[in-house]
Amino acid sequence: MDPHLLRTFAAVARLGSFSAAADELGYTQSAVSQQIAALEQSVGAALLRRRPVALTDAGSRLLEHTGPILLRLAAARADVARLSGPPPATVVLGATPLSGVDTVALVGVQRAMPRVAFTLHVAGRAEVATGVAVGRLDLGLVDGVTAPSDPLPLPDTGQLSTAAVGERPAVVALPAGHPLAGRRGVRLADLADAVWLDAPEVATPPAQLRALARAEGFRGGPAYPGTDAAVFLALVAAGAGLALLPESALTPGLRGVPVVEPRLVHRTDLVHGSLTAPAAAVRAAFLP
Repeated sequence: MDPHLLRTFAAVARLGSFSAAADELGYTQSAVSQQIAALEQSVGAALLRRRPVALTDAGSRLLEHTGPILLRLAAARADVARLSGPPPATVVLGATPLSGVDTVALVGVQRAMPRVAFTLHVAGRAEVATGVAVGRLDLGLVDGVTAPSDPLPLPDTGQLSTAAVGERPAVVALPAGHPLAGRRGVRLADLADAVWLDAPEVATPPAQLRALARAEGFRGGPAYPGTDAAVFLALVAAGAGLALLPESALTPGLRGVPVVEPRLVHRTDLVHGSLTAPAAAVRAAFLP
């Protein structure tokens, strides 16, 4: 299946217009129409309805695969380029807001390699993992809450290496004056009717809370799409919603109640593809 055709198909589906997709991709409208027709012939099904433009059932199913396919191709190109290209004079480290970057280790590596420019980029989980896969980032520190034996839920980005950097018990963070603040422990399912702060780039999103607890509920409260951990923690302390966090992230005004069922941990993983010498030094500095 030609990835160029998939890119055109994804653009038409996203924009809802052949002409808008042509403008974005730098093609003529007739070229876009020809590419969609070629893709439909390749898969043996109509993918788009015309006038107005809308996905067919087959088109909706193919679109679900298109993003991961294109991401894996970009990741493959980046991985090969890292091996064949000259060693860069820069290292870009991505980190999620609560991953707990060891700044002392990072500064130590930087001082040992004064000719290498180091950049720290804070972003959400998906952006960090995808950035490493496609070569925008050399390494990534990604955190999340999961069962002790389960991997962190990350995008399907291909053959990235993963190494555990740290693991701590997960707690339910709530305001100091909350009725549950003095509890010694809580079952996650017992909090299914509570309001949870919907901050997918910093904390555990409601959909994952439902999966972890194997229970319905877990209403999302105010949405915070940002990556500023201080703002997020202030929202929790103000009563905007509960959050599942590592105990080390708690600030004054917050209390943490351990989750006794299911057993959950907050884990930080280091993810990377092929490493240059400077990036390998950063990896060695972060691993226990």
